[in-house]
Amino acid sequence: PIPCVPWQSQTSGHAYKADRILLLFDAHKLDISDELKLALDCLKGHDDKVRVILNKADQVSNQQLLRVYGALMWSLGKMFKTPEVLRVYVGSFWDKEYSNAHNEELFDSECADLLSDLRSLPRHSATRKINEFVKRTRRLKVHLLIIKHLRSQFGWLGKSKTQTKVLSNLGTMFREIAQKNNLNLTDFPHPNKFRTQIEKFPINKFPKIKRKSTDCVAARLRLPRHTGD
Repeated sequence: PIPCVPWQSQTSGHAYKADRILLLFDAHKLDISDELKLALDCLKGHDDKVRVILNKADQVSNQQLLRVYGALMWSLGKMFKTPEVLRVYVGSFWDKEYSNAHNEELFDSECADLLSDLRSLPRHSATRKINEFVKRTRRLKVHLLIIKHLRSQFGWLGKSKTQTKVLSNLGTMFREIAQKNNLNLTDFPHPNKFRTQIEKFPINKFPKIKRKSTDCVAARLRLPRHTGD
């Protein structure tokens, strides 16, 4: 029998394999449910692949469209902590006539831009693979620094209490590690998810992380590389 895999894990797996992730919203229905928030949380680390489609924009007035667009950007800004604003394509993406032609030129341009973006994916396949390798290497460096920091919290006595204290303060420790090593918090795992994965193991018995290991990973990150599509 096929083992039951939580849908969050499936979403993360698909996001990792995908070249482009499209989020579709209707202009007259922007409710972001708790389930959708969980799904968007699974996209963490793949923000560069995300494109947003604001569909059925021909069914609202210009004033309503302006408000809807602003509300959508505000909502997405709380979930995607990226320095760059997500690209949002506005229009009516089906093969029928627009309900209102007041923004026909804008909608046609947005549709053309979206199709151009999708058609460009095969041409930039090598670039995406390089960027994915860099992303995974960056996460490996973060993982090594996390384990090194957590291990350093243990003394000779009270290992059980120390482990409990360490696991309850992962968020604070991640921020300390990021600040000390000049790293971006977006490269760190979610504290709650990391806690569930590591709490079953005695942290003090993890292998000691040598300086040579982190230096080796850092050297790989300094190699010349592509940074975008």
